[in-house]
Formats: sequence, structure tokens, C-alpha cells
Amino acid sequence: MKSILTEIVANKKREVLELKSQYSYKDFEQMEYFSRTCSSMEASLLSQPFGIIAEIKRKSPSAGLIQPNIDLVAFGKMYEEEGVAGISCLTDNHYFGGTQSDLLMLRGACRLPLLRKEFIVDELQIFESKALGADSILLIAEVLEAEQALHFTILAQSLGMEVIMEFHSPDQFFKINDHVNIIGINNRDLKRQRTSLEISQELIKFIPSGRTCISESGIRTTDELIKLRSIGFKGALIGESILKNERPAKFLSQLTEAV
Repeated sequence: MKSILTEIVANKKREVLELKSQYSYKDFEQMEYFSRTCSSMEASLLSQPFGIIAEIKRKSPSAGLIQPNIDLVAFGKMYEEEGVAGISCLTDNHYFGGTQSDLLMLRGACRLPLLRKEFIVDELQIFESKALGADSILLIAEVLEAEQALHFTILAQSLGMEVIMEFHSPDQFFKINDHVNIIGINNRDLKRQRTSLEISQELIKFIPSGRTCISESGIRTTDELIKLRSIGFKGALIGESILKNERPAKFLSQLTEAV
């Protein structure tokens, strides 16, 4: 049976072919934000006792509709006011309801480090990310070969961006390279769309000493954040529990105050 991750990656490769038919590397290099100096997501995380990367997305394969009519500018400014370490922005449209324009709008609305959360399968997407105003990109270990992951990491950093490399199982850890800025442990199984914080609690044991590591997905309570901090995480990426809350600013404030 084909997994949702396999389906997403196949669709993304088709989208990249369309992207290549419309844009060249030079096109992206000539855009306004391409020459912008990026902000460090890692430094922002480490400047706090425990940093939160707050996410923006409209829907997901696992949760369905989350915030279909989200006010991007309002949320971006609220996240900034609440002192998060950075913002993660989903730009995949078909499965997550995002667009490239979302990242551009956020870049114009706030000064926080921005993570382009996308299924990166081609180096042209990395040039596109810089042109859209991203400070960092996400690389998903399960969809890349080790050589690709290294190449994409070095390329992103040559353009001034940082890299978060995401894992879900220890058999992917061999793809970690010395250049990766932040290691992300995804509590959600992208193939089965199941989520458990036990993934972070187990896999943190495999992370090389001294690496900046964050936990991603399924985090809902202050107690969970305190637990993650106590076992060595430097931060967490949180989206759904903030976006679905009736009072997101107050909820986010409770999370940040707890850690």
C-alpha cells in the first residue's frame, strides 16, 4: 500500500517539474529577498531556556482542516509579540493548504527567523526558499539519500540559510552530517500519520552530544514541554495545538512561561 508520504513526494516532484518550466536559478537570484541577510533560527532557539518554533498551516493529512481562513499577518505578529524563537510556514498547497505567498507575507510582517517547511526534493526549491525570504529550510531524512541531504545542506548554507534535518526513526540517523544546524525529531510517523511523544523520548538518546535538537508534532501541554527540556531538547515545533486553540495567544503565553 502506498503511504501518504510516498504520495506527497511523488506529487512534489511533479510540482518541481512545473516550477522548472517557469523559473530559473537566475530568476530567483534577482528577487528582492535573495540578497537579504538571513537570521539564525539556531541562535534564536539557544538564546532562550527552551525555544518554541510556532507553526502556520491551514490543514494537514492527519488533522484535516485546522485554520483554513488564517490571518497570516495577525498570527505572525502575535507570534512575535509572544516571544517565540521562530515561525514555521507550510508552503505545500495540495496537502497543507499553504502557498509561497504565505512566506512572503510573513517575511513582510515580522522579523522572526522563518522556516520554510516544505518537501525539498530538488536544489531549485532551495534557491526559491531564499527568494521567498526563508531563513532556514527543512530537510526530511526519509525522502532524501545521504548524499542529497549533504548537498542540499551545503547549498542552503552557501546561500546564507540554516538547515533543520528531520528524523522519525534511528535507521535514518546515518544521514546526519556535521553541517546540519538543528536536528528535528518528528513525533508523527509521516507514513502512517500516527503521533507519539515517546518517539522524542527514545530517539534523543541517539543524538550526538552537543547538537541542537528540537521535538516536532503532537505537543499540547506545558508538562510535555518541561519533560522535553529535561531530557535535552533545546526547543519544540508546535502548530496544531496553538492553531486550534480558541485563545491562541493566551495558550502560547502559557507554554512560553512554563519553560
